[in-house]
Amino acid sequence: MELSRKLAILADAAKYDASCASSGSKTKRGGKGIGSTEGMGICHSYTPDGRCVSLLKILLTNYCMFDCKYCINRISSNVSRARFTPAEVIGLTLDFYRRNYIEGLFLSSGIVQTPDYTMEQLVAVARGLRVDHGFNGYIHLKTIPGAADALVTEAGRYADRLSVNIELPTAADLEKLAPEKKQSQLEQNMAVVRAKILEREPRSPVFTPAGQSTQMIVGATPTPDREILQTASRLYTGYGLRRVYYSAFSPIPDAHRGLPLKSPPLVREHRLYQSDWLLRFYGFSVEEIAPQAQPDLRLDLDPKTAWAIRHREYFPVDLNRGSREQLLRVPGLGVRSVDRILKQRRVRAIRWADLRKIGGVLDRMKPFVVTADGHPGGLLESWRPPAVQQEFDF
Repeated sequence: MELSRKLAILADAAKYDASCASSGSKTKRGGKGIGSTEGMGICHSYTPDGRCVSLLKILLTNYCMFDCKYCINRISSNVSRARFTPAEVIGLTLDFYRRNYIEGLFLSSGIVQTPDYTMEQLVAVARGLRVDHGFNGYIHLKTIPGAADALVTEAGRYADRLSVNIELPTAADLEKLAPEKKQSQLEQNMAVVRAKILEREPRSPVFTPAGQSTQMIVGATPTPDREILQTASRLYTGYGLRRVYYSAFSPIPDAHRGLPLKSPPLVREHRLYQSDWLLRFYGFSVEEIAPQAQPDLRLDLDPKTAWAIRHREYFPVDLNRGSREQLLRVPGLGVRSVDRILKQRRVRAIRWADLRKIGGVLDRMKPFVVTADGHPGGLLESWRPPAVQQEFDF
């Protein structure tokens, strides 16, 4: 098969993986080489300083010995198949880099022969780029479920980020849709990566400087949002993950009859990302975001506003006296806005007009705050939130 045809098949097959991000890697590798983890690119991944970095996102192969019902590349699926050799992936990466198309590589694969064999192929690509060609650009590798700990460890020596897809929120979901994969097995790979990151051996290259991430499919099973967030919280706490990615289930060609016929509303995925943000940066717990009595997130309200409406006794918050933790719970105030308020109120009192310069979503925060010049809006039962906004400064 021609290389261009392989590229068309395997780039298209990789589009279902959402956990393609290059943020977090600041390591400068020694010696002379080409590429950078922080250069300007043309794609949709971003460095910590906000610049765009392009990644070649492909599969090594879309052949797979597993029969996961949600996967278009499962063994029973009737799709065109292709396979790169490690040398072909290395050549493509270098060629695309030299043409200024990319700054790095995102590489995953279906499982062929054995998990160890497939992982060896992925490691060979990363090792060849780093050692043989001095490539200093960003490399994100997907680890193969069930691969030997030694192979996962070797992959982390060359990759900026590793990811182990948890696939589905619960062990029961995996048993139903991907019985060949076990949650304990997937988490074993995460544990190995976590342990190596924490070792930080002196005078040795930093192990996966951008950390590890995972992805789970949302809506392929009836699992409520509460359980999805509980799994995410456990993974963040137990394995130090940088990100959990939520991928709304989308019906695939030649779909298995055990799958839903329709995808969930895309706004559900958005609400999960907002909730994830609250867990990581705002001090919320899963119980506060999705209590047992209401296990699914409201689609018409962002999760912070939904919490605020359930807890009217907490408001209004005085912006001139409230603690940082209290301010972070005000709808419409993000982390940066709260830090600006804390900085400014050391000098002079915060008035409503000041908030236009400080930032935040004024219409959303109005019913929940008190400023030096009064309470700008009442907490009335008739109050309704403003139209849904797609920003994360909530």
